[in-house]
This record gives sequence, C-alpha cells and structure tokens, in this order.
Amino acid sequence: MSELFDTLADYGPQIRDGVWVTLQLSVGGAVLAFIVAVILGLAAISGYGVLRTLSRIIVEFFRGTSLVVQLFFFYFALPPLGLEFDAVTCSVLALGLNYGAYGSEVVRGSLNAVPKGQWETTIALSMPWPTKMRRVIWPQAWALMLPGLNNLMVMLVKGTAIAFFIGLHDLTYVTDEVRSNVSTAAAFSIGFAIYYVIALAFYGALRMLEVRAQRRLGIKQTKAQIAQATAGAVA
Repeated sequence: MSELFDTLADYGPQIRDGVWVTLQLSVGGAVLAFIVAVILGLAAISGYGVLRTLSRIIVEFFRGTSLVVQLFFFYFALPPLGLEFDAVTCSVLALGLNYGAYGSEVVRGSLNAVPKGQWETTIALSMPWPTKMRRVIWPQAWALMLPGLNNLMVMLVKGTAIAFFIGLHDLTYVTDEVRSNVSTAAAFSIGFAIYYVIALAFYGALRMLEVRAQRRLGIKQTKAQIAQATAGAVA
C-alpha cells in the first residue's frame, strides 16, 4: 500500500495530465456520440426510406469495423488526403462515431417503445413534428434510453484507452510509462482505480438524469431498486 502512495507522490503530475487527456476524450467522445446517436436514431424511424437506408448503412459500417482501425484511418489515412487532425480530435471522432452508431440503436429502440397510442394521439391533435417530439414522444423515450446510454458511456470511458495506440499521453499511456520505473502491480493498480472512479462518476451523473426523467413521468423507484442498479454499475 505504501508503494501506491509513493508512486502517486512521485508521478502525480504525469498521472494528473493523463487523467485530463482521458477526461477530454470521454467528454468529447460522449457529446459527439450522443449527437450521432440522436441523428441516426431519428433517421432510422423516419418516414423517408432514403433516410432509413442511409442510417442503416452508417450504423452497420461503424458497428461492423474495428474501433482501432477507425482510429488509425482518421490519424494516418486522412492526412495524405488533405485532412489532418491532431491526436485528440482523431480519438474523439473515432469514439464518437463508433459509440454513436451503437447509441443510435438505443435511441431507435426507445422511440419505438413509446406506446403506439401516444403517437396516434399526436397525429389526432395535428401536432407539428417538433412539438410532437418535444412534448410527448421524446420525454418518454428519454427515460427509456438513459439506462442503455449510461452503459455505453461506461464502455466509452474504458474505450478511451485506444488513444495509447497513436501515442496520445492519456491515462493508459502514462500508466505504462510509470510501470517502467515502479512495480507493474502498483502502476496498473493506480490505473485501474482511476478508470473506475471516472466511469463511476459518469455513471452516477447519468443515473441522476435517469431518476429525474422517470420522476417527471410519474415513475418512482424504491431505494432498494436504485441501490441494486448502482451496485451493478461499471461492470
């Protein structure tokens, strides 16, 4: 245990910088993933066949190809084509597009799970599409999709470690550097703990949004149910 504290004391600045990069990738990737998920999810239930087909092609492409290969494409293949981004931007693009593709299925499934009667009511009331989504459909779908999006957020935080492959000094890179000077067990124990805390923090924030969304719809959860869900976090 003393070795862990000594390692933190000796390499604190490097670890802090690595954590900062990991947080940038997590937040940036999550924001882009959410935007992509919403756009593709809405397109997937659109009344226009072209949008549905385009959404399906994009989703299957990013779900069916390796996240690492996508990262390498953005970082190594785009510069010769005249598009050059820094390592952080490339990592955010890869994470956002990949997890956004998975998230779009969560959005699509949640929208489709809203009772058919709710959709029919909005049609009967001649609601414009933006009003229909904002006032009736989206609040119900939002409560349904948050658990799935929360799970993807935890996976995205752990997925930021791919930045190590392009030399970005994230938490994984710094942990590996520290390992060369201290015991492997101490270095990676610190890495494990920090990743867990970061993932748990994001989980807790999204969990609060989930409870709030359910309360607005009149869905109440007991403390036992909330505790049980929390115990299963960051699996």
